Amino acid sequence: YFILIRPQRREAAKHKAMVEALKRGDEVVTGGGIIGTVVHAESDRVTIKTAENTRLVVEKGRIAKVVSAKAEVT
Repeated sequence: YFILIRPQRREAAKHKAMVEALKRGDEVVTGGGIIGTVVHAESDRVTIKTAENTRLVVEKGRIAKVVSAKAEVT
């Protein structure tokens, strides 16, 4: 249990917390390797803008990592 299951649960919990904390302005990488900036975040989807000003709607669970988190300026 401690060798196999617990580390997987810990990683899953960290990923879930990261995904829930996504906000506008964060630079992210998707599971497919697409890099973009979060434009809009909903409960289960995120709209990201790529370098070519293309907007993509991605499931939150498919975000692999946050490259840089920027504070939202309002």
